[in-house]
Amino acid sequence: MNISSVFAVIIAFALTVFGEKAAIPMLHRFKFGQEVRDDGPQSHLKKQGTPTMGGIVFDLAILVTGLIFAPRYPRVLPVLFLTMGFGLTGFLDDYLKIAKHRSEGLTVKQKFAIQLVVTALFCVYMVAMSPTRTLVKIPFTSIEWNMGWLYVPLLFLVVLGTDNGTNFTDGVDGLCASVTLPVAAFFTVASAVYGTGIEPVAAAVMGAMMGFLVFNAHPAKVFMGDTGSLALGGFVAGSALMLGQPFMIIIVGFIYLIEVISVMIQVAYFKKTHGKRFFRMAPIHHHFELGGWSEGRVVAVFMCVTVILCLVGWLGI
Repeated sequence: MNISSVFAVIIAFALTVFGEKAAIPMLHRFKFGQEVRDDGPQSHLKKQGTPTMGGIVFDLAILVTGLIFAPRYPRVLPVLFLTMGFGLTGFLDDYLKIAKHRSEGLTVKQKFAIQLVVTALFCVYMVAMSPTRTLVKIPFTSIEWNMGWLYVPLLFLVVLGTDNGTNFTDGVDGLCASVTLPVAAFFTVASAVYGTGIEPVAAAVMGAMMGFLVFNAHPAKVFMGDTGSLALGGFVAGSALMLGQPFMIIIVGFIYLIEVISVMIQVAYFKKTHGKRFFRMAPIHHHFELGGWSEGRVVAVFMCVTVILCLVGWLGI
């Protein structure tokens, strides 16, 4: 990790800690409280009213930190664009939830449409202007595959799948931030070693997640909301694609993947069996909660799994 990355961690951490400390009372004052799902775990009902949209603070911390280093590291800009584009989508979703006092904000079609537009703009950059163009590295090999037009559907699948998987991971105090922290560390080191030039934004996410966990660790004083979780999904997908390593998300982002797959399995099984459930509850972290795991144990296990898989991923590049 170079000196720029160290400073990026420190700046983003400080901005997030001081920002959240100032924002939490304001979120209380404006009654920006979490609307808890009625069909969720009963233990989560006590979270009703806990301030949400705390992701605004670390989104801004990541943006400011990234822009500070952008003159020297211009390749952080596409990652920042994808991160903030999805963060804005999440902000609209969160605001509508609060304004309408319900657990759903944007409709599925509205959210998907915005995500498609943001992803398409990022795709234009990757295909037309990125130095790597449509080259994709295959993990655990030295193969670089020029995918041609196949790169476009792959990019959309990676971005939209990762973003929604990250969103599903935000369901337990500290879970999404704890899982994303080692993933951001992985991308920081990988970018520094291979000279990709995105390490300041990845390091900024590291610092922001550490700062956010000061307030989001159980029992959480603030939630990130879709404002934060969708932004983090954009960061993870954007970083992997800028590194030319989209398939690496299967490894380092395994938790995001299994979260979204668990929801797909649950829905499909429910429809197939006319009302039966494959998991106790989905996403899968709720399955473990209903099996007797505490929130702290879920976070610790999912984070440890991610750390181990990031080490495996390092062998893969």
